[in-house]
Amino acid sequence: MIRSILRPFFDAFRGLDLLLDGGVAALARVFLGLAIGWWLYVPVHELLHAAACVTAGGSVSRLEIDALYGGRLLARIFPFVVPASDYAGRLSGFDTRGSDLIYLATDLGPFVLALLPGVWLLRRAVSRRWACLFGLALPMALAPLLSLTGDAYEIGSILATHLPPWTSEAARSLLRGDDLIKKFGELQEASGAPPWGGYALSASLGVAWALATCALGGAIAGGLGERPVPPRSIALSEAPETRGA
Repeated sequence: MIRSILRPFFDAFRGLDLLLDGGVAALARVFLGLAIGWWLYVPVHELLHAAACVTAGGSVSRLEIDALYGGRLLARIFPFVVPASDYAGRLSGFDTRGSDLIYLATDLGPFVLALLPGVWLLRRAVSRRWACLFGLALPMALAPLLSLTGDAYEIGSILATHLPPWTSEAARSLLRGDDLIKKFGELQEASGAPPWGGYALSASLGVAWALATCALGGAIAGGLGERPVPPRSIALSEAPETRGA
């Protein structure tokens, strides 16, 4: 079980180690793919939040996407998109109609890409030695881990506030949110006895969810024929003839 949980780290680091056999050119292709992948992933991630909310029965009124990530263009297509944000992107206006199931669906929506094609694509790129594609796949494959201070914390906080003693409206207001660091500051400034236990549990549940999601993505990739990235000694002995971008 521990190996399954740590597999995403092994896939990423072993994959990069193998691809760097191609030298500086391979590293440049990885970074190029990563830049493109991140630029594409940010708006897609936010749009999937909105789509998941609406599909689950909620509504969306404001989706912030920084102009750097195509916010201005997307604002012409989607009336709820605003091309400005303090973050790269953020779903700041949505109505769950009081349903935490809709709330969870909204948070979980973008992470279908980690399950497929994220991890599968990352492993495929390593097995074919496609450095650019490896970089492009990284944001999708590791998205749950990248969200530990954002969506993952929010998912954990939704779950934690269904447990006593954090079920009150006051505790929910203090604990729920998509910014772990901002919530820390709010709790420091809160009067009375801040629910630090709920905060710690929310963060812990977020970490557990992120690791489990990456592990599930790895299991799906394995089921589709892409094995975990092996150690260098094994990988080099099985290296395919295919090389390239």
